[in-house]
Amino acid sequence: MQKLLLFFALLLCFVASADAQRRPATRAAKTVIFAVLNDGKAIEPIGYIGAKGVMTSAVDGASEAAVLNAFHRSYFAKGKMYPLLFGGKVSGNVTVSSSDPKGECVNYLANVTTKTTRAALKGNIMALATNARITKPGSGVRRLPVPAERAEIETLVRDRFVKDGISAEIVKNLKYHNLTALDVNNDGMAEMVGTFWVEQSATERQLLFFIAALGADKKYQFGYAESRKVNQTDTMSEDIKDVDSGVYHERLLDIFDIDSDGDSEIFSYVMSFEGAGFNVYKRKGDVWAKHFEGSNYHCGY
Repeated sequence: MQKLLLFFALLLCFVASADAQRRPATRAAKTVIFAVLNDGKAIEPIGYIGAKGVMTSAVDGASEAAVLNAFHRSYFAKGKMYPLLFGGKVSGNVTVSSSDPKGECVNYLANVTTKTTRAALKGNIMALATNARITKPGSGVRRLPVPAERAEIETLVRDRFVKDGISAEIVKNLKYHNLTALDVNNDGMAEMVGTFWVEQSATERQLLFFIAALGADKKYQFGYAESRKVNQTDTMSEDIKDVDSGVYHERLLDIFDIDSDGDSEIFSYVMSFEGAGFNVYKRKGDVWAKHFEGSNYHCGY
């Protein structure tokens, strides 16, 4: 009888061991950061945040089905809630309402409801969401520039466009999607992030994205600036009005201190016809450099 009991006990151990080997190991969810888009109605992954703030790409619309399914299960489960970051500080939350890893041109995102204690998300007012452990909250500063700040920045912008070969007459008529004052390191001095453009001709636009900060002379100077020309024939729609509406422009998402060094990184978003681009900028002294550059394929145009 004892031998029979011992046999069954060993058999149960063997079955349990085999079953454990067949089951996939449970892995802790990676730290991910999302762009909060579409007037606060959707989140899209920008990338994973690793040790010391190193960032890597997450999923996009071109990922394999198994990868997308796993990501949706882990991060887009209905009812999943993430803190909303505005000015680098938690200012509400987003809650997943639905997602579809098989959806055409939407398999990379989740539909969400957004609750915010700050300005409603709309158009160029976007934000970030994350499951990261927030050890050093940002300043929460995110505002429109005061008239003196705007005037100083616009002078910088006009000078840059003239250096790019745009006539002084054309740059008198500046256009912009966004100019935002932030405080990336809680020092009480505002950094400026802006998206401007001018109409070089009826079918050409000169675009400018920049980060500016106060120098030792207490005057604003560019810490990063990228200017580029877009011609109507360069667009997939071949309609320059789409560029004027925001396509191809780089725009601010928000800030977040990804490596907890007390200096927040700046996140931006570039919408195109087939997908989206995401950039993360890190300050190095008086200049800003790209820390991460990612893209997310959506679908064919």
